[in-house]
Amino acid sequence: MLLLLVMLSVSASAQEEASEKPESSPVTTGNPEIPLDELEFMLKPLSIEELSSEAEGWFKLLKEAEIKFAAAHVAVKRQNSGIKEIEDATTRDDKQEDASVVEESIREQTEQASDKSGEAANDEKKEGAEKKKTKQQLLDHLNELRVKRTEMIDRLNAVLDELAAKSGETDSAVTTSIAQYRLYTQAVQGIAVDIKDASSTWAAVKGWVMSEEGGMRWLLNLLKVAAILIAFYFLGRLAGKAVQKASAVMQNPSQLLQRFLVQSVQRLFIAIGILMALSAMEVSIAPLLAVIGAAGLVIGLALQGTLSNFASGILILFYRPFDVGDFIEAGGISGSVTAMNLVSTVITTPDNKRMIVPNNSIWEGVITNVSGVTRRRLEMQFGIGYQDDADKAQRLLEEIVTSHAKVLKDPEPVIKLHELGASSVNFICRPWTLPGDYWAVYWDITREVKARFDKEGISIPFPQQDIHLYSEKSPETAS
Repeated sequence: MLLLLVMLSVSASAQEEASEKPESSPVTTGNPEIPLDELEFMLKPLSIEELSSEAEGWFKLLKEAEIKFAAAHVAVKRQNSGIKEIEDATTRDDKQEDASVVEESIREQTEQASDKSGEAANDEKKEGAEKKKTKQQLLDHLNELRVKRTEMIDRLNAVLDELAAKSGETDSAVTTSIAQYRLYTQAVQGIAVDIKDASSTWAAVKGWVMSEEGGMRWLLNLLKVAAILIAFYFLGRLAGKAVQKASAVMQNPSQLLQRFLVQSVQRLFIAIGILMALSAMEVSIAPLLAVIGAAGLVIGLALQGTLSNFASGILILFYRPFDVGDFIEAGGISGSVTAMNLVSTVITTPDNKRMIVPNNSIWEGVITNVSGVTRRRLEMQFGIGYQDDADKAQRLLEEIVTSHAKVLKDPEPVIKLHELGASSVNFICRPWTLPGDYWAVYWDITREVKARFDKEGISIPFPQQDIHLYSEKSPETAS
């Protein structure tokens, strides 16, 4: 019971302290013209509650600037109406004066009235000129207010960015208030032009273009974007060359791995450059990264097969079962490897077909790399007839093989009588050669064996069968 009373008293005292704690008031709004970079430094140590107060303060300043801007806009509209009335009246007077010239007698009778109307027209023209001058002053003031409004928007956005970074998605109330502030800034920013009033439109566009917070600011941003993209493009190329030189120092470097590392480094620099360019264009990167992360999860679930090919491509690059230019048998395809990326491998078959094979099909099966060795052995078999001289045939085969210039001396070729077949006596012939000379040696030896066997009278039998016919005599014939 005593413990319960103590807990209740502690809770009550905490509530009293919370209720007595004064709400924090904005600090950074004391100087509305504070430089944006200084404001960002001042916002760093503030808590979420303090940042919320700062956001409220800058929002009020923005609202005041927007009210002044709207009032100036209304003043320009009213000034346009007054100028239009004066111009219409002047036009009517001019028409009346032109009509009075038609009849000379009438003009003489009304000369005094005409002089008075001319004086009134001159007064109206002077008043119109004064109103146009006032209108120009109002337009200049309107451009100044537009610049002030843009400054308030920038500072409010800086506070909102810091508040969003510290609150994240944990506080729904803060997230909602941030979204409301951003919607307000998006609604009030920009240029509203009246296409019916050419002078106002030209003044608004000209003022925005020449303003440091308008056209000049975006021109500077575009120059920054161009400089950033060009710089990171060349930095990526330099980094790619450095990676290529570093990988060349490795023992037996893979061309596929070198290409992959170089391209990855270059693309990484370009991606960083694009993000920095977006930041220079005053685009908030944090929401973009969040969208990319969410999209990456969805895409990853939708493209599981592609990710499997991606993982297989990584394993192929680092374990190096083959390289560019190697002749391989993999994924049911035989040919030379011409290119590879993280998803597929391009193989050119001997009959010049370009086959694109998924990396997963290659990695999960047997990979035969014919070019991955320094020498290859030919598997050849020749048959002679049973009536031919086997010793003579073996000597001829040995002469043919050893006299060929592309047959290696070490290891020595193997030529032996292998088996007694159904139709022939078969010799095995196993010479060694370089991988690139495989088919040349194979075709040369085959042709030479045929020519020498024919010359020496050794037959090369073809499959044959002996058929024996037996006839039985009938009883009548036997008697």
